[in-house]
Amino acid sequence: MSAFDSTKTRLADLMKDIVQGKIQLPDFQRGWVWDDEHIRSLLTSIARAFPVGAVMLLENGGEARFKVRPIEGIEPAKATPEKVEKLVLDGQQRLTSLTQVLMLDRPVQTRDDKKREMKRYYYFDIEKALKGQEQYGDAIFGVDEDRKIRENFGRDIKLDLASPQQEYDNFCFPCNQILNSDTWEEGLNTSHPEKFARYMEFRKSVLAEFRNYDVPVIELKKTNKKEAVCLVFEKVNTGGVPLSVFELLTAMYAANGVNLRDEWYGNAMEKHQGIRQHLIKQRMLRGIEPTEFFQALSLLHTWERRNEDLLAGKSGKQVTGVSAKREWVLELPLAAYHKWKDLLRDGFWNAAKFLRKESFFSTSDLPYKTQLVPLAAVLTLLGGGG
Repeated sequence: MSAFDSTKTRLADLMKDIVQGKIQLPDFQRGWVWDDEHIRSLLTSIARAFPVGAVMLLENGGEARFKVRPIEGIEPAKATPEKVEKLVLDGQQRLTSLTQVLMLDRPVQTRDDKKREMKRYYYFDIEKALKGQEQYGDAIFGVDEDRKIRENFGRDIKLDLASPQQEYDNFCFPCNQILNSDTWEEGLNTSHPEKFARYMEFRKSVLAEFRNYDVPVIELKKTNKKEAVCLVFEKVNTGGVPLSVFELLTAMYAANGVNLRDEWYGNAMEKHQGIRQHLIKQRMLRGIEPTEFFQALSLLHTWERRNEDLLAGKSGKQVTGVSAKREWVLELPLAAYHKWKDLLRDGFWNAAKFLRKESFFSTSDLPYKTQLVPLAAVLTLLGGGG
């Protein structure tokens, strides 16, 4: 059985599902703001019926459970976790930009060419757009959050679109009306009936492209394992910062109400000391990474599973191997974390004490830094070593 489906979905339907909270982001997806030029280029491509790339979604409800959050700009109250049907693995930037431009009656969070943050509303200059597709790039423009374009160092107002009436007067169409323009059209027809025929040409040649635009969608089925989902995400997320095992585990455990980041780093507001704060009191452990801790925890969990398999009479490949490989770390159940975390914390502490007695004072003294992980796991099982 295939682990994914490939299809096309109407852009308007994707936008509707995002606003309703049916499509959301896994919490490990970092926030992203596209710059003004990228947004206008994206709108131009859709207006010209050019491909803008596929979107990858994950069917919710499978083994890979993550804490979720709505697309930026969607109010959390309208996109609760209970509503989510699909998660965005690839296409976050495009979907976020399109949602903010097409669906929300508020300015879009973006940046200028110098990376300075700004808020913009986007418009079509209808007369420019009617000159032909090659003019769409110039016909699409942004205005400040007060819906005005200024010149002469901000002293003079070049264009004012602060009200629907001013939009009608200047014959500029707001992009957040593209998918549903009935109200705007009624206002234009009442205010400037002489312009309505030209507007209908614009509707047929430009707005129809947005309303009939199909987005290629690759949908991973919920039967995919956690490790497979995480691997797929990292493969498609080549433009972002690679995710660590700890970040992925944090997102997965958060779905069960456990804040792994607070567990590791502590929470000053709640006066909660994390595992790391306890460990770094030992000089040997000052550079310890959370991934190393979970590698050791994986060794303990798989060792326990191996013993269970042997007791059950299994043999050969049926017996779980003791492993700290990435796929095993990502498979760590929350119950295993709760069972071993305190014992393993003491195991690392005892490993550092043991090494200090042998005249090893930092990880740079060790032949291999990775020796610390299995040593901590062994001393956890022995219950000492200090």
